[in-house]
Amino acid sequence: MPEFSKILVANRGEIACRVIRGARGRGYRTVAVYSAADSDALHVEEADEAILIGPAPAAQSYLDIERILEAARCTGADAIHPGYGFLSERAAFAEACARAGIVFIGPDPEAIRVMGDKAESKRRMIAAGVPCIPGYQGEDQSDATFIAEAGRIGYPVMVKASAGGGGRGMRIVTASEGLADALRAARAEAGTAFGDDRLLLERAVIEPRHVEIQVFGDRHGNIVHLGERDCSIQRRHQKVVEEAPSPAVDPALRARMGAAAVQAAASIGYVGAGTVEFLLAADGAFYFLEMNTRLQVEHPVTELVTGLDLVGLQLDVAAGKPLPFGQHDVALRGHAIEVRLCAEDPASAFLPQTGPVHLWSPAEGEGVRIDHGIRAGTDVSPHYDSMIAKIIAWGADREEARRRLKRAVEDTAILGVPTNKAFLAEILGSGEFAAGEATTGFVARHYPSGSADAATPPEWVPVLAAALHSVRGGAGWRSNGWMAATVALSGAHGAGRFSVRRDGEALLVSGEAGETRLEIIAQDEDSVRFDIAGHRRLARYAFEGATLWIAAAGGTWAFADTTHTVRRAADEGAGGSVRAPMNGVVTMIDAVEGERVKRGQRIAVLEAMKMEHQILAPMDGVVETISAHVGKQVATRDILAIVRDGAVA
Repeated sequence: MPEFSKILVANRGEIACRVIRGARGRGYRTVAVYSAADSDALHVEEADEAILIGPAPAAQSYLDIERILEAARCTGADAIHPGYGFLSERAAFAEACARAGIVFIGPDPEAIRVMGDKAESKRRMIAAGVPCIPGYQGEDQSDATFIAEAGRIGYPVMVKASAGGGGRGMRIVTASEGLADALRAARAEAGTAFGDDRLLLERAVIEPRHVEIQVFGDRHGNIVHLGERDCSIQRRHQKVVEEAPSPAVDPALRARMGAAAVQAAASIGYVGAGTVEFLLAADGAFYFLEMNTRLQVEHPVTELVTGLDLVGLQLDVAAGKPLPFGQHDVALRGHAIEVRLCAEDPASAFLPQTGPVHLWSPAEGEGVRIDHGIRAGTDVSPHYDSMIAKIIAWGADREEARRRLKRAVEDTAILGVPTNKAFLAEILGSGEFAAGEATTGFVARHYPSGSADAATPPEWVPVLAAALHSVRGGAGWRSNGWMAATVALSGAHGAGRFSVRRDGEALLVSGEAGETRLEIIAQDEDSVRFDIAGHRRLARYAFEGATLWIAAAGGTWAFADTTHTVRRAADEGAGGSVRAPMNGVVTMIDAVEGERVKRGQRIAVLEAMKMEHQILAPMDGVVETISAHVGKQVATRDILAIVRDGAVA
């Protein structure tokens, strides 16, 4: 039986914090690893020890196997938990751990290798009798073969990266004329993302449910399933909302899907936590999609409905212990739903966002759990995934879980970096989701270009902003001789000008909508309770230079104090400037100086947070200047190119 006493967590963020807590609960010492970008991260503080493993880029830190192993050697860690992402599904990492005499808390390398290759895993599943989607996963990778196989399979077809995951290297093709372009694009994306451009084809199942089964195996021949999770609400094949159990699965279907998942795991001698993912068609047929040979992001919903500690079970199984229960002991109680809180701008096609977190106040309440690895002062980096927290709620039934989660999302305050919080609350409040009818086409159907712009704040929110700006720091509330002030504010919702003056213990705030009497009941450095016309409310706030962030009434707004701002004409004159929408690396330049371009034509491609983003021409005109080059790291608002009206010289 393998023995270990100190666990190195080869990850970061919320999953590193989760594993550290789970290991501590089992009595193990823990070691965190961190890059230069994460020196002040929460997971570094929570571990017993922490080791710097390299600079910010993941390839030089969290993905560097030798640096991870050296950190284990120098701290005496005799086991490694990979979390999810990064090295968690790299067979080479599991093998390297074994050679170093370190226990890898996960499946054997061969299981990782087989299931990490989509073509090979599908061949194995077909041989094992697991239902699979008709497709082609052969070694002949010529376009001619793919075209012939697509004709045999029937359109629409899905082109997928054989070594892929996370939606990268994936294209849906509805007719034969689009296949060649899809193959070319998918190969390029797969080669960049995985270093492997092999592809496979599958018949596309239109708007299915994405239902996955949690499995667990030990080294004593026991394999069980822990029910299903429904992960149908996805954006670009990235999960957004997950729940257990699925509203589309009854006990009979659960038994069939669970048996198929156990069969899949048994066919490769699987050990540890894994997830077998299926597509569930409207007629009740289900098909093997892939197997994730690690702990899933969405594991908390399974924990909440089963009462099991999946991280604790991983540690027990890695130590050679048998599972302490059998299939007949697994029972689902109540309902749990999880959403992924991401640093992104839903109103701008979900572009990832970076920057400091000025306030982080996760919601609390019965049945609410929030897994995170951030705090005030955390800097959201462009080098890693945009997910910063998971908000989860349990209820006696699905509707109670949904209500609790919607409130928890609305009550969670994060200020300083834009997030998808309002988008998540909107999904949870939609009739289609509430009815349990959402499929994988939900986001594309309702939000084809992203979420709507930030909602206009209630009238009292800019009034509060004007008051807080005028007495910034709180020193003026009881100061004799406090003078009237004029405050000009601007934000995504528009601009306004206010006059603020004292009226006894209150403030009179005058603007276009009239005069409002506002009284501060209590105020500290990040929250304020106030009264307007006998209606008392609580708001959270944070200042970032001249910008005030306010979280209130379930929304988040930013108000810049423009009272003394003089806009530079030169800056405003750059109307044809093509700017970086976020921090990232330029991976492609598609235009040359002197080229005539159309509005919306691709100028460049920027990679940030593991996603590629097309940078488009803002107008018809001529490319006057290209100031970026492939491989260049750029910051938000950096000018990449300038497009001017006029003919080519």
